[in-house]
Amino acid sequence: MSDTPFGFGLPPEEPDDGDEGKKKDQQSGGGQGPANPFGFGGLPGAGGFGGGPGGPGADNPFAAMFGSLNPNDLGAAFQQLGQMLSYEGGPVNWDMAKQIARQTVSQGSPDGTKDTSVGPAERRAVEEAVRLADLWLDDATSLPSGAGSAVAWSRAEWVEATLPAWKELVDPVAERVGTAMGDVLPEEMQAMAGPLIGMMRSMGGAMFGTQIGQAVGVLAGEVVGSSDIGLPLGPAGKAALLPVNIETFGKDLSVPQEEVRLYLALREAAHQRLFAHVPWLRSHLFGAVDGYARGIKVDTAKLEDVVGQFDPQNPEQLQEALQQGMFQPEDTPEQKAALARLETALALVEGWVDAVVHAAAKPRLGSADALRETLRRRRASGGPAEQTFATLIGLELRPRRLRDASRLWASLTDARGVDGRDALWHHPDMLPTATDLDDPDGFVHREQIDFSELDKMLGEAADQPDLRKKDEGEDKSKDDDAG
Repeated sequence: MSDTPFGFGLPPEEPDDGDEGKKKDQQSGGGQGPANPFGFGGLPGAGGFGGGPGGPGADNPFAAMFGSLNPNDLGAAFQQLGQMLSYEGGPVNWDMAKQIARQTVSQGSPDGTKDTSVGPAERRAVEEAVRLADLWLDDATSLPSGAGSAVAWSRAEWVEATLPAWKELVDPVAERVGTAMGDVLPEEMQAMAGPLIGMMRSMGGAMFGTQIGQAVGVLAGEVVGSSDIGLPLGPAGKAALLPVNIETFGKDLSVPQEEVRLYLALREAAHQRLFAHVPWLRSHLFGAVDGYARGIKVDTAKLEDVVGQFDPQNPEQLQEALQQGMFQPEDTPEQKAALARLETALALVEGWVDAVVHAAAKPRLGSADALRETLRRRRASGGPAEQTFATLIGLELRPRRLRDASRLWASLTDARGVDGRDALWHHPDMLPTATDLDDPDGFVHREQIDFSELDKMLGEAADQPDLRKKDEGEDKSKDDDAG
Protein backbone atom coordinates (compact mmCIF):
# COMPACT_ATOMS: atom_id res chain seq x y z
CA MET A 1 0.00 0.00 0.00
CA SER A 2 1.24 3.50 -0.70
CA ASP A 3 2.23 5.89 2.07
CA THR A 4 -0.61 8.18 1.07
CA PRO A 5 -3.69 5.95 0.90
CA PHE A 6 -6.52 7.09 -1.37
CA GLY A 7 -4.19 9.65 -2.97
CA PHE A 8 -4.26 12.00 0.00
CA GLY A 9 -1.11 13.96 0.75
CA LEU A 10 0.25 17.43 1.10
CA PRO A 11 -0.08 19.76 -1.89
CA PRO A 12 2.95 19.81 -4.17
CA GLU A 13 5.35 22.72 -3.98
CA GLU A 14 5.25 25.35 -6.69
CA PRO A 15 7.91 24.36 -9.28
CA ASP A 16 10.74 26.82 -9.81
CA ASP A 17 10.85 26.40 -13.57
CA GLY A 18 7.38 27.59 -14.48
CA ASP A 19 5.08 25.65 -16.77
CA GLU A 20 7.70 23.03 -17.63
CA GLY A 21 8.20 22.33 -13.99
CA LYS A 22 4.48 21.99 -13.52
CA LYS A 23 4.24 19.43 -16.29
CA LYS A 24 7.05 17.39 -14.77
CA ASP A 25 5.52 17.66 -11.34
CA GLN A 26 2.15 16.52 -12.58
CA GLN A 27 3.70 13.52 -14.26
CA SER A 28 5.80 12.51 -11.26
CA GLY A 29 3.22 13.25 -8.59
CA GLY A 30 5.78 15.65 -6.96
CA GLY A 31 5.92 16.60 -3.33
CA GLN A 32 4.53 14.30 -0.68
CA GLY A 33 1.40 13.33 -2.56
CA PRO A 34 -0.01 13.07 -6.07
CA ALA A 35 -0.35 16.25 -8.06
CA ASN A 36 -4.13 16.05 -8.01
CA PRO A 37 -5.06 14.08 -4.90
CA PHE A 38 -8.56 12.65 -5.10
CA GLY A 39 -9.07 14.69 -8.26
CA PHE A 40 -9.08 17.95 -6.30
CA GLY A 41 -7.02 20.88 -7.47
CA GLY A 42 -6.39 24.18 -5.73
CA LEU A 43 -8.46 26.47 -3.68
CA PRO A 44 -8.39 30.20 -4.41
CA GLY A 45 -5.49 31.99 -2.83
CA ALA A 46 -3.58 28.85 -1.83
CA GLY A 47 0.00 28.90 -3.02
CA GLY A 48 0.91 26.04 -5.30
CA PHE A 49 -2.70 25.28 -6.24
CA GLY A 50 -2.85 27.36 -9.38
CA GLY A 51 -4.80 30.11 -7.70
CA GLY A 52 -2.02 32.62 -7.09
CA PRO A 53 -1.60 35.84 -9.05
CA GLY A 54 -0.75 35.16 -12.64
CA GLY A 55 -1.34 31.42 -12.26
CA PRO A 56 -3.44 29.42 -14.70
CA GLY A 57 -6.37 29.57 -12.32
CA ALA A 58 -6.35 33.33 -11.87
CA ASP A 59 -9.39 33.96 -14.07
CA ASN A 60 -11.24 30.94 -12.73
CA PRO A 61 -9.96 29.90 -9.29
CA PHE A 62 -11.78 26.55 -9.60
CA ALA A 63 -10.32 25.72 -13.00
CA ALA A 64 -7.75 23.39 -11.50
CA MET A 65 -10.50 21.51 -9.73
CA PHE A 66 -13.20 21.38 -12.38
CA GLY A 67 -11.41 22.17 -15.65
CA SER A 68 -13.47 24.06 -18.16
CA LEU A 69 -16.91 23.37 -16.72
CA ASN A 70 -19.43 26.08 -17.37
CA PRO A 71 -21.23 27.61 -14.36
CA ASN A 72 -24.23 25.28 -14.66
CA ASP A 73 -22.02 22.18 -14.79
CA LEU A 74 -19.97 23.55 -11.93
CA GLY A 75 -23.04 23.91 -9.76
CA ALA A 76 -24.19 20.40 -10.61
CA ALA A 77 -20.74 19.00 -9.83
CA PHE A 78 -20.66 20.73 -6.45
CA GLN A 79 -24.18 19.51 -5.70
CA GLN A 80 -23.33 15.91 -6.55
CA LEU A 81 -20.07 16.07 -4.60
CA GLY A 82 -21.89 17.57 -1.64
CA GLN A 83 -24.46 14.79 -1.70
CA MET A 84 -21.72 12.18 -1.76
CA LEU A 85 -19.67 13.57 1.11
CA SER A 86 -22.45 14.81 3.40
CA TYR A 87 -24.45 11.59 3.54
CA GLU A 88 -24.62 10.19 7.07
CA GLY A 89 -27.22 7.43 6.75
CA GLY A 90 -26.90 3.68 6.30
CA PRO A 91 -24.55 1.79 3.99
CA VAL A 92 -26.44 2.91 0.85
CA ASN A 93 -27.53 6.44 0.01
CA TRP A 94 -31.09 5.48 -0.89
CA ASP A 95 -32.15 9.06 -1.58
CA MET A 96 -29.52 9.16 -4.30
CA ALA A 97 -30.54 5.69 -5.50
CA LYS A 98 -34.15 6.79 -5.87
CA GLN A 99 -33.18 9.98 -7.67
CA ILE A 100 -30.94 8.19 -10.17
CA ALA A 101 -33.48 5.40 -10.71
CA ARG A 102 -36.12 7.98 -11.58
CA GLN A 103 -33.70 9.77 -13.92
CA THR A 104 -32.83 6.47 -15.62
CA VAL A 105 -36.51 5.68 -16.10
CA SER A 106 -37.20 9.12 -17.58
CA GLN A 107 -34.48 8.57 -20.20
CA GLY A 108 -36.32 5.55 -21.60
CA SER A 109 -35.19 1.97 -22.16
CA PRO A 110 -32.58 0.88 -24.71
CA ASP A 111 -35.29 -0.21 -27.14
CA GLY A 112 -36.48 3.39 -27.34
CA THR A 113 -39.70 3.05 -25.34
CA LYS A 114 -40.49 5.79 -22.84
CA ASP A 115 -42.30 5.54 -19.56
CA THR A 116 -45.89 6.75 -19.68
CA SER A 117 -48.62 7.32 -17.16
CA VAL A 118 -51.13 4.49 -16.95
CA GLY A 119 -54.56 5.41 -18.28
CA PRO A 120 -57.98 4.26 -17.06
CA ALA A 121 -58.38 1.74 -19.89
CA GLU A 122 -55.06 0.07 -19.07
CA ARG A 123 -55.93 -0.07 -15.39
CA ARG A 124 -59.24 -1.77 -16.14
CA ALA A 125 -57.52 -4.25 -18.47
CA VAL A 126 -55.04 -5.22 -15.74
CA GLU A 127 -57.76 -5.54 -13.09
CA GLU A 128 -59.85 -7.77 -15.36
CA ALA A 129 -56.84 -9.91 -16.30
CA VAL A 130 -55.90 -10.50 -12.65
CA ARG A 131 -59.52 -11.25 -11.73
CA LEU A 132 -59.80 -13.85 -14.51
CA ALA A 133 -56.36 -15.26 -13.66
CA ASP A 134 -57.44 -15.83 -10.05
CA LEU A 135 -60.52 -17.74 -11.25
CA TRP A 136 -58.38 -20.01 -13.41
CA LEU A 137 -55.88 -20.61 -10.61
CA ASP A 138 -58.62 -21.89 -8.30
CA ASP A 139 -58.53 -25.15 -10.29
CA ALA A 140 -54.73 -25.40 -10.28
CA THR A 141 -53.83 -24.81 -6.63
CA SER A 142 -55.33 -25.24 -3.19
CA LEU A 143 -53.90 -21.91 -2.05
CA PRO A 144 -56.61 -19.23 -2.14
CA SER A 145 -56.25 -15.86 -3.79
CA GLY A 146 -53.54 -13.67 -2.32
CA ALA A 147 -54.22 -10.50 -4.28
CA GLY A 148 -56.40 -8.10 -2.36
CA SER A 149 -56.09 -5.63 -5.23
CA ALA A 150 -54.70 -5.37 -8.74
CA VAL A 151 -52.80 -2.31 -9.92
CA ALA A 152 -51.23 -1.11 -13.15
CA TRP A 153 -47.91 0.63 -12.60
CA SER A 154 -45.76 2.88 -14.71
CA ARG A 155 -42.03 2.23 -14.52
CA ALA A 156 -41.60 5.13 -12.13
CA GLU A 157 -44.30 3.71 -9.85
CA TRP A 158 -42.54 0.33 -9.89
CA VAL A 159 -39.34 2.05 -8.70
CA GLU A 160 -41.15 3.77 -5.83
CA ALA A 161 -42.97 0.61 -4.74
CA THR A 162 -40.00 -1.78 -4.82
CA LEU A 163 -37.20 0.31 -3.27
CA PRO A 164 -37.98 -0.90 0.30
CA ALA A 165 -37.38 -4.51 -0.81
CA TRP A 166 -34.15 -3.60 -2.61
CA LYS A 167 -32.98 -1.89 0.57
CA GLU A 168 -33.48 -5.12 2.50
CA LEU A 169 -31.59 -7.09 -0.16
CA VAL A 170 -28.63 -4.79 -0.76
CA ASP A 171 -27.88 -3.29 2.65
CA PRO A 172 -26.18 -6.44 4.07
CA VAL A 173 -23.61 -6.46 1.25
CA ALA A 174 -23.15 -2.70 1.28
CA GLU A 175 -22.47 -2.83 5.01
CA ARG A 176 -19.52 -5.11 4.35
CA VAL A 177 -18.16 -2.63 1.81
CA GLY A 178 -18.49 0.24 4.28
CA THR A 179 -16.44 -1.71 6.78
CA ALA A 180 -13.88 -2.60 4.12
CA MET A 181 -13.45 1.05 3.17
CA GLY A 182 -12.22 1.75 6.67
CA ASP A 183 -10.06 -1.37 6.72
CA VAL A 184 -8.22 -0.21 3.60
CA LEU A 185 -6.43 2.41 5.71
CA PRO A 186 -3.21 1.29 7.41
CA GLU A 187 -3.84 0.12 10.96
CA GLU A 188 -1.68 2.86 12.46
CA MET A 189 -3.80 5.52 10.73
CA GLN A 190 -7.24 4.19 11.57
CA ALA A 191 -7.24 5.60 15.12
CA MET A 192 -6.43 9.09 13.80
CA ALA A 193 -8.57 9.00 10.69
CA GLY A 194 -12.09 9.14 12.08
CA PRO A 195 -13.25 11.96 9.75
CA LEU A 196 -11.50 10.34 6.80
CA ILE A 197 -13.18 7.00 7.45
CA GLY A 198 -16.47 8.82 7.78
CA MET A 199 -15.93 10.40 4.38
CA MET A 200 -15.00 7.01 2.93
CA ARG A 201 -18.26 5.56 4.22
CA SER A 202 -20.19 8.50 2.79
CA MET A 203 -18.55 7.89 -0.55
CA GLY A 204 -19.33 4.19 -0.29
CA GLY A 205 -22.99 4.98 0.35
CA ALA A 206 -23.03 7.28 -2.66
CA MET A 207 -21.23 4.76 -4.85
CA PHE A 208 -23.75 2.07 -4.00
CA GLY A 209 -26.66 4.49 -4.26
CA THR A 210 -25.56 5.57 -7.71
CA GLN A 211 -25.12 2.04 -9.00
CA ILE A 212 -28.20 0.55 -7.36
CA GLY A 213 -30.29 3.45 -8.62
CA GLN A 214 -29.08 2.91 -12.16
CA ALA A 215 -29.69 -0.84 -11.97
CA VAL A 216 -33.19 -0.43 -10.52
CA GLY A 217 -33.99 2.17 -13.19
CA VAL A 218 -32.86 -0.17 -15.97
CA LEU A 219 -34.71 -3.11 -14.43
CA ALA A 220 -37.87 -1.00 -14.34
CA GLY A 221 -37.71 -0.97 -18.14
CA GLU A 222 -37.63 -4.79 -18.29
CA VAL A 223 -39.97 -6.17 -15.63
CA VAL A 224 -43.64 -6.90 -16.31
CA GLY A 225 -44.82 -7.25 -12.71
CA SER A 226 -43.79 -7.07 -9.06
CA SER A 227 -42.43 -10.62 -8.78
CA ASP A 228 -40.38 -11.14 -11.94
CA ILE A 229 -37.21 -12.15 -10.12
CA GLY A 230 -38.94 -14.62 -7.81
CA LEU A 231 -38.86 -12.34 -4.77
CA PRO A 232 -41.81 -10.31 -3.42
CA LEU A 233 -40.63 -6.82 -4.30
CA GLY A 234 -43.95 -5.00 -4.04
CA PRO A 235 -46.41 -4.44 -1.19
CA ALA A 236 -48.07 -7.59 0.17
CA GLY A 237 -51.38 -8.53 -1.38
CA LYS A 238 -51.06 -6.19 -4.36
CA ALA A 239 -50.80 -7.83 -7.78
CA ALA A 240 -49.08 -5.38 -10.12
CA LEU A 241 -48.43 -5.34 -13.86
CA LEU A 242 -46.64 -2.77 -16.04
CA PRO A 243 -48.67 -2.19 -19.24
CA VAL A 244 -45.89 -0.38 -21.15
CA ASN A 245 -43.46 -3.27 -20.56
CA ILE A 246 -46.07 -5.92 -21.32
CA GLU A 247 -46.65 -4.30 -24.69
CA THR A 248 -42.92 -4.36 -25.41
CA PHE A 249 -42.60 -7.96 -24.18
CA GLY A 250 -45.32 -9.25 -26.50
CA LYS A 251 -44.45 -7.13 -29.52
CA ASP A 252 -42.48 -9.82 -31.39
CA LEU A 253 -44.25 -12.94 -30.10
CA SER A 254 -47.07 -13.17 -32.67
CA VAL A 255 -49.46 -13.66 -29.75
CA PRO A 256 -52.54 -11.49 -29.13
CA GLN A 257 -51.85 -8.81 -26.54
CA GLU A 258 -54.79 -9.96 -24.43
CA GLU A 259 -53.30 -13.46 -24.12
CA VAL A 260 -49.89 -12.08 -23.20
CA ARG A 261 -51.42 -9.88 -20.49
CA LEU A 262 -53.51 -12.75 -19.13
CA TYR A 263 -50.58 -15.18 -18.99
CA LEU A 264 -48.45 -12.64 -17.13
CA ALA A 265 -51.39 -11.94 -14.81
CA LEU A 266 -51.50 -15.67 -14.04
CA ARG A 267 -47.85 -15.60 -13.01
CA GLU A 268 -48.29 -12.50 -10.87
CA ALA A 269 -51.41 -13.88 -9.18
CA ALA A 270 -49.71 -17.23 -8.53
CA HIS A 271 -46.78 -15.50 -6.84
CA GLN A 272 -49.22 -13.50 -4.71
CA ARG A 273 -50.99 -16.68 -3.56
CA LEU A 274 -47.75 -18.33 -2.58
CA PHE A 275 -46.32 -15.42 -0.60
CA ALA A 276 -49.66 -14.57 1.03
CA HIS A 277 -50.38 -18.08 2.33
CA VAL A 278 -46.87 -19.32 3.13
CA PRO A 279 -46.05 -16.83 5.89
CA TRP A 280 -42.47 -18.01 6.47
CA LEU A 281 -41.48 -17.91 2.78
CA ARG A 282 -40.53 -14.25 2.45
CA SER A 283 -38.18 -14.29 5.42
CA HIS A 284 -36.80 -17.64 4.22
CA LEU A 285 -35.84 -16.17 0.85
CA PHE A 286 -34.48 -12.89 2.16
CA GLY A 287 -32.63 -14.80 4.87
CA ALA A 288 -31.03 -16.97 2.18
CA VAL A 289 -29.88 -13.83 0.37
CA ASP A 290 -28.48 -12.41 3.61
CA GLY A 291 -26.75 -15.70 4.45
CA TYR A 292 -25.06 -15.72 1.09
CA ALA A 293 -24.07 -12.06 1.39
CA ARG A 294 -22.29 -12.71 4.69
CA GLY A 295 -19.82 -14.93 2.87
CA ILE A 296 -18.84 -12.38 0.24
CA LYS A 297 -15.31 -11.00 0.34
CA VAL A 298 -14.48 -7.48 -0.76
CA ASP A 299 -11.51 -7.03 -3.08
CA THR A 300 -9.83 -4.33 -0.98
CA ALA A 301 -7.07 -3.77 -3.55
CA LYS A 302 -9.62 -2.87 -6.19
CA LEU A 303 -11.58 -0.82 -3.67
CA GLU A 304 -8.44 1.16 -2.81
CA ASP A 305 -7.83 1.85 -6.49
CA VAL A 306 -11.41 3.08 -6.95
CA VAL A 307 -11.22 5.44 -3.99
CA GLY A 308 -7.72 6.67 -4.79
CA GLN A 309 -8.62 7.55 -8.37
CA PHE A 310 -11.88 9.31 -7.57
CA ASP A 311 -12.34 12.42 -9.69
CA PRO A 312 -15.31 14.74 -8.97
CA GLN A 313 -15.22 15.84 -12.63
CA ASN A 314 -15.96 12.28 -13.69
CA PRO A 315 -18.32 10.56 -11.22
CA GLU A 316 -19.06 7.96 -13.90
CA GLN A 317 -15.71 6.41 -13.00
CA LEU A 318 -17.29 5.14 -9.81
CA GLN A 319 -19.98 3.35 -11.77
CA GLU A 320 -17.50 1.89 -14.23
CA ALA A 321 -15.29 0.63 -11.41
CA LEU A 322 -18.18 -0.99 -9.58
CA GLN A 323 -19.44 -2.59 -12.78
CA GLN A 324 -16.12 -4.40 -13.04
CA GLY A 325 -16.99 -6.14 -9.76
CA MET A 326 -15.13 -6.13 -6.48
CA PHE A 327 -17.01 -8.88 -4.67
CA GLN A 328 -16.01 -12.53 -4.58
CA PRO A 329 -17.82 -15.38 -2.81
CA GLU A 330 -15.68 -17.18 -0.28
CA ASP A 331 -14.72 -20.64 -1.46
CA THR A 332 -15.81 -22.38 1.73
CA PRO A 333 -18.25 -25.23 2.43
CA GLU A 334 -20.47 -22.78 4.35
CA GLN A 335 -20.66 -20.36 1.42
CA LYS A 336 -21.35 -23.14 -1.07
CA ALA A 337 -24.14 -24.40 1.18
CA ALA A 338 -25.58 -20.87 1.42
CA LEU A 339 -25.54 -20.56 -2.36
CA ALA A 340 -27.21 -23.96 -2.75
CA ARG A 341 -29.97 -22.95 -0.29
CA LEU A 342 -30.59 -19.72 -2.13
CA GLU A 343 -30.61 -21.24 -5.61
CA THR A 344 -32.88 -24.08 -4.49
CA ALA A 345 -35.31 -21.68 -2.79
CA LEU A 346 -35.56 -19.50 -5.90
CA ALA A 347 -35.96 -22.57 -8.12
CA LEU A 348 -38.73 -24.01 -5.94
CA VAL A 349 -40.71 -20.76 -5.99
CA GLU A 350 -40.33 -20.24 -9.73
CA GLY A 351 -40.84 -23.94 -10.48
CA TRP A 352 -44.09 -24.04 -8.51
CA VAL A 353 -45.37 -20.91 -10.26
CA ASP A 354 -44.36 -22.32 -13.64
CA ALA A 355 -46.15 -25.63 -13.02
CA VAL A 356 -49.30 -24.07 -11.56
CA VAL A 357 -49.60 -21.42 -14.27
CA HIS A 358 -49.09 -24.00 -17.01
CA ALA A 359 -51.82 -26.20 -15.52
CA ALA A 360 -54.21 -23.24 -15.45
CA ALA A 361 -53.32 -21.84 -18.89
CA LYS A 362 -52.79 -24.95 -21.02
CA PRO A 363 -56.50 -25.87 -21.43
CA ARG A 364 -57.52 -22.27 -22.05
CA LEU A 365 -54.79 -20.46 -23.99
CA GLY A 366 -53.52 -21.68 -27.35
CA SER A 367 -50.31 -19.74 -26.82
CA ALA A 368 -49.60 -21.22 -23.35
CA ASP A 369 -46.66 -23.39 -24.47
CA ALA A 370 -44.97 -20.60 -26.44
CA LEU A 371 -45.39 -18.08 -23.62
CA ARG A 372 -44.13 -20.56 -21.07
CA GLU A 373 -40.95 -21.24 -23.03
CA THR A 374 -40.37 -17.53 -23.62
CA LEU A 375 -40.62 -16.79 -19.89
CA ARG A 376 -38.35 -19.70 -19.03
CA ARG A 377 -35.64 -18.51 -21.37
CA ARG A 378 -36.04 -14.95 -20.16
CA ARG A 379 -35.56 -15.99 -16.54
CA ALA A 380 -32.65 -18.29 -17.36
CA SER A 381 -30.65 -15.67 -19.25
CA GLY A 382 -31.53 -12.58 -17.24
CA GLY A 383 -31.49 -9.04 -18.56
CA PRO A 384 -28.77 -6.39 -18.37
CA ALA A 385 -30.00 -5.10 -15.03
CA GLU A 386 -29.90 -8.55 -13.42
CA GLN A 387 -26.33 -8.90 -14.65
CA THR A 388 -25.57 -5.52 -13.08
CA PHE A 389 -26.84 -6.75 -9.71
CA ALA A 390 -24.77 -9.91 -10.09
CA THR A 391 -21.65 -7.80 -10.59
CA LEU A 392 -22.57 -5.28 -7.93
CA ILE A 393 -23.43 -7.57 -5.01
CA GLY A 394 -21.98 -10.86 -6.26
CA LEU A 395 -25.41 -12.47 -6.52
CA GLU A 396 -27.41 -13.74 -9.48
CA LEU A 397 -31.14 -13.68 -8.77
CA ARG A 398 -31.89 -16.38 -11.31
CA PRO A 399 -33.32 -19.86 -10.64
CA ARG A 400 -30.67 -22.04 -12.29
CA ARG A 401 -32.77 -25.16 -11.78
CA LEU A 402 -36.15 -23.80 -12.81
CA ARG A 403 -36.91 -26.66 -15.23
CA ASP A 404 -35.89 -29.34 -12.70
CA ALA A 405 -38.10 -27.77 -10.03
CA SER A 406 -41.04 -27.40 -12.41
CA ARG A 407 -40.81 -31.09 -13.37
CA LEU A 408 -40.70 -32.08 -9.70
CA TRP A 409 -43.81 -30.04 -8.84
CA ALA A 410 -45.65 -31.51 -11.85
CA SER A 411 -44.70 -35.05 -10.75
CA LEU A 412 -45.92 -34.29 -7.24
CA THR A 413 -49.25 -33.16 -8.69
CA ASP A 414 -49.63 -36.45 -10.56
CA ALA A 415 -48.65 -38.54 -7.53
CA ARG A 416 -50.31 -36.68 -4.66
CA GLY A 417 -52.81 -34.32 -6.25
CA VAL A 418 -53.00 -30.56 -5.93
CA ASP A 419 -53.65 -30.64 -2.17
CA GLY A 420 -50.79 -33.03 -1.47
CA ARG A 421 -48.39 -30.98 -3.56
CA ASP A 422 -49.28 -27.66 -1.96
CA ALA A 423 -49.18 -29.16 1.54
CA LEU A 424 -45.39 -29.21 1.26
CA TRP A 425 -45.42 -25.43 1.76
CA HIS A 426 -46.69 -25.89 5.33
CA HIS A 427 -43.15 -26.10 6.69
CA PRO A 428 -39.71 -25.34 5.20
CA ASP A 429 -38.38 -28.74 6.27
CA MET A 430 -40.94 -30.44 4.03
CA LEU A 431 -39.65 -28.80 0.85
CA PRO A 432 -37.41 -30.58 -1.65
CA THR A 433 -33.66 -29.99 -1.39
CA ALA A 434 -31.04 -29.57 -4.09
CA THR A 435 -30.42 -33.31 -3.88
CA ASP A 436 -34.12 -33.97 -4.42
CA LEU A 437 -34.00 -31.94 -7.62
CA ASP A 438 -31.43 -34.46 -8.84
CA ASP A 439 -33.75 -37.36 -7.97
CA PRO A 440 -37.33 -36.10 -8.29
CA ASP A 441 -38.88 -39.57 -8.47
CA GLY A 442 -37.22 -40.54 -5.21
CA PHE A 443 -38.65 -37.48 -3.51
CA VAL A 444 -42.12 -37.85 -4.98
CA HIS A 445 -42.56 -41.37 -3.65
CA ARG A 446 -40.86 -40.83 -0.29
CA GLU A 447 -42.93 -40.75 2.87
CA GLN A 448 -43.19 -37.24 4.23
CA ILE A 449 -43.48 -36.04 7.82
CA ASP A 450 -46.77 -34.19 8.23
CA PHE A 451 -45.71 -31.05 10.07
CA SER A 452 -49.13 -29.49 9.49
CA GLU A 453 -50.79 -31.76 12.06
CA LEU A 454 -48.12 -30.97 14.65
CA ASP A 455 -48.49 -27.25 14.03
CA LYS A 456 -52.26 -27.60 14.32
CA MET A 457 -52.01 -29.40 17.66
CA LEU A 458 -49.57 -26.84 19.04
CA GLY A 459 -51.78 -24.02 17.83
CA GLU A 460 -54.89 -25.49 19.47
CA ALA A 461 -53.04 -25.91 22.76
CA ALA A 462 -51.85 -22.32 22.64
CA ASP A 463 -55.39 -21.08 21.97
CA GLN A 464 -56.92 -22.74 25.08
CA PRO A 465 -55.42 -20.95 28.12
CA ASP A 466 -58.75 -21.05 29.96
CA LEU A 467 -58.86 -24.86 29.73
CA ARG A 468 -55.35 -25.11 31.19
CA LYS A 469 -56.27 -22.80 34.05
CA LYS A 470 -59.38 -24.89 34.77
CA ASP A 471 -57.34 -28.10 34.92
CA GLU A 472 -54.77 -26.45 37.18
CA GLY A 473 -57.58 -25.21 39.46
CA GLU A 474 -59.12 -28.66 39.73
CA ASP A 475 -55.75 -30.19 40.58
CA LYS A 476 -55.17 -27.59 43.30
CA SER A 477 -58.67 -28.22 44.73
CA LYS A 478 -57.96 -31.95 44.98
CA ASP A 479 -54.70 -31.25 46.78
CA ASP A 480 -56.48 -29.01 49.28
CA ASP A 481 -59.12 -31.65 49.96
CA ALA A 482 -56.48 -34.27 50.50
CA GLY A 483 -54.74 -32.00 52.98
